[in-house]
Amino acid sequence: MFYPLRTISLTACLMAAALALSGKEAAAGAPAPPPPLPNPAFGSNAANATSWVGGGHAGYNWQQGTLVFGFETDFQGTHLNSSALGGLTHNPPIVPPLAGDFASTTALIDYYGTFRGRLGFTTGQWLFFGTAGAAYGNVDLSSTFSTVGLQTFSQTSEPRIGWVGGVGLQYLLRPNVMLNFGYQYVDLGKISVASSMIGVSGPTLVTLGQASTVHAQFQAVTVGMSFRFAPDGSPSPWAGGYAGGQVGGAWGDSVDSIFTSSARRGTLISDARLKRDIALLARRSDGLGLYSFKYLWSEKVHVGVMAQEVALLYPAAVVRDDLTGYMAVNYTLLGL
Repeated sequence: MFYPLRTISLTACLMAAALALSGKEAAAGAPAPPPPLPNPAFGSNAANATSWVGGGHAGYNWQQGTLVFGFETDFQGTHLNSSALGGLTHNPPIVPPLAGDFASTTALIDYYGTFRGRLGFTTGQWLFFGTAGAAYGNVDLSSTFSTVGLQTFSQTSEPRIGWVGGVGLQYLLRPNVMLNFGYQYVDLGKISVASSMIGVSGPTLVTLGQASTVHAQFQAVTVGMSFRFAPDGSPSPWAGGYAGGQVGGAWGDSVDSIFTSSARRGTLISDARLKRDIALLARRSDGLGLYSFKYLWSEKVHVGVMAQEVALLYPAAVVRDDLTGYMAVNYTLLGL
């Protein structure tokens, strides 16, 4: 179809667009007004966890008088799963919330171990001690945020090394059997993830972002039993190697997330690759064409510009999505 190249005023362009659309869509009536600006969700959530712990330990003690010192290592499984759901809202509020709104944050520690020095003193059949050293474990973190049909997601899984400190006491049930009570504070540091995306809701450009941080810090209390392997001829009741097992509980592993969103007012997807049934209606005095078209995902007829043309005349009015390469146009910068 051939269109004469001529320049007319903006008012004449809009009038021509309306006439063209009324001719093409006479049966359907005037084209629908532009859809309202999307109202994407935003918000935050947070959680921490409690869990069981269970594992084994081994160590070696030396004794001088009432002073006992040595080293110990332990390893235990756990399931410190900090999971948070929801926490989203809208501005203005939407009641009930949209079915597609979803926010989830999960942090997991499924094992940890320590290697520690110990220093304590004895009184009768009791040994009181303090302990400190290195700790290690694996920390998982993931976060998902979706609203207005768009979604962003990120995750990581990292082995971590940190520190541990604690106190405990042991009781000699028999010369080679000890009952153990212990408390540990374990800190494996912080891990963060973040992601963002730019997508289309209707014809409007929407940006989603999320940032999550877990402080892989927790506390554990255990009770256990150790069997001592005394060196030959040692008169010290606590000296020698030992090994055993322990069970108990842990709490901590706090995680929090922030979810952000924005709908760029006046910025509409205008990439010609996402449109069909394109027809030139008129050109403005600056040479910018006004077209009727349908988006690939809709039957509604729209009147607007092509981002490829705008990029040549007014590059500051064009936004390009780095992920898809599609272009959007800020109509307010064009006076539309």
